[in-house]
Amino acid sequence: MAVRRVMPIIQSEATRESREFYGLLGFEEAMDLGWIVTLVSPSNPAAQVSVVTSDKTAPVTPDVSIEVDDVEAVYAAVRDSGAETVHPLQDEEWGVRRFFVRDPNGRVVNVLSHR
Repeated sequence: MAVRRVMPIIQSEATRESREFYGLLGFEEAMDLGWIVTLVSPSNPAAQVSVVTSDKTAPVTPDVSIEVDDVEAVYAAVRDSGAETVHPLQDEEWGVRRFFVRDPNGRVVNVLSHR
């Protein structure tokens, strides 16, 4: 399994203000689905930050996203470990397959692969 990127998620209603602030740091908008805005570094596309009002299809908003090359294998490893799955593995309409798991610190991790 390979990790492709790690992205912090900020839960906030201030998406416009966040877009402007992170623009000062060199980030540009890569995606805006209304409930999530992802900002990316043009010089390093794996450097990203997302601002989320609330997750569209899950019961909680995650703290961090980790994109992996094989979400099925990671899901199986997490399930076998006994870690708490917060949101089941599923396909999302915006082109990812993902699940949420709680880490030992209580943080919710969104683990995903692009389809």
